[in-house]
Amino acid sequence: MMTATLLFEEGFQDYQGELASAANRTCPRQGQGEQDLGNVLHLWPGSATLIPHMRAAAAILGLGCSPRDLEPFQANENQPQKVEWRIGMPAAGSEADVILLFGGDGTIHRHLGPLVGLGLPVLVVPAGSGNDFAHALGLRSVRVSLHAWRKFCGGAGNVRELDLGVISAVATASEAPALHRTYFACVAGVGLDTEVARRANQLPRWLRGHGGYALSLAPTIFSFAPLPMKILTADDAETGNWSIRSDQPTLLAAFANAPIYGGGMKIAPEAKMDDGLLDVCIVGGVNHFKLFCMFPTVYFGRHLKIREVSYFHAPRVRVETEHPLDVYADGEYVCQTPVEIGVQRAALKLVVP
Repeated sequence: MMTATLLFEEGFQDYQGELASAANRTCPRQGQGEQDLGNVLHLWPGSATLIPHMRAAAAILGLGCSPRDLEPFQANENQPQKVEWRIGMPAAGSEADVILLFGGDGTIHRHLGPLVGLGLPVLVVPAGSGNDFAHALGLRSVRVSLHAWRKFCGGAGNVRELDLGVISAVATASEAPALHRTYFACVAGVGLDTEVARRANQLPRWLRGHGGYALSLAPTIFSFAPLPMKILTADDAETGNWSIRSDQPTLLAAFANAPIYGGGMKIAPEAKMDDGLLDVCIVGGVNHFKLFCMFPTVYFGRHLKIREVSYFHAPRVRVETEHPLDVYADGEYVCQTPVEIGVQRAALKLVVP
């Protein structure tokens, strides 16, 4: 019997988030070991109208969510067949037909590794403190996700294969990347962005979801200094040669798979999630006052017109710094520089409106 998996993490059980975090975070801090994701699979009774071959559905509930959030997706009086609703990550793709993920960018990020491995369609229901990835997909509310779910169950075929960013730790620009990789959905960053993300993560959840990134950015602007940073792009995938694209004191380097992050900031307004390319935005040395004035323009993508901002596309980049710097992606800590950042094409199947 084929099944579909529905993962509930953020509001159901904190421990599940920690397990999933270990599965996706493959660049741990020194001294931290990797953990295996346990096969936590619980049945949740319910029924729904699904495509004919589907017999079960499952979910991840993020922080702040509860089983009540499932009810609109389960309820359907016109479907005679019963559907098993499971809570937890399936051990294999054969155990599920679709995954519903209730949560925000952090929940998505922590589960990307297992989700890519399973290869199942995923429906994101925006219910986190930050929902930039869902918004980039056009899923701007639970109502829109519910509409997309009903279309999917009706056989509309509204599934797209989209890219994901990939981060790998390296030692030098000439060394091959480590086998351990961490996926990201929206944007990875080094510099000012990492300090802002660190501060934002310390805020109460309700505040993070209501302008927390912007609140953390404002004070950081006046205390953060540009850091020496070298960014290289691959000349040829076969030869392994690299060219220096930027070598300067840098305030922020963002490597985008999706156009928005930080609660709606269009850091990479040209980014497409199906082109196999990263959109790279580099902010060089800017005085504090000019940076503060530039900040509102990012919400409209107008920062690209500023002289100190450079923007380009690349399938792979490497980032080197004088001293190890934290790398964050989707608002979560990943590892430290030096790193290689690239794209895995058509990595994830997503249910879209």
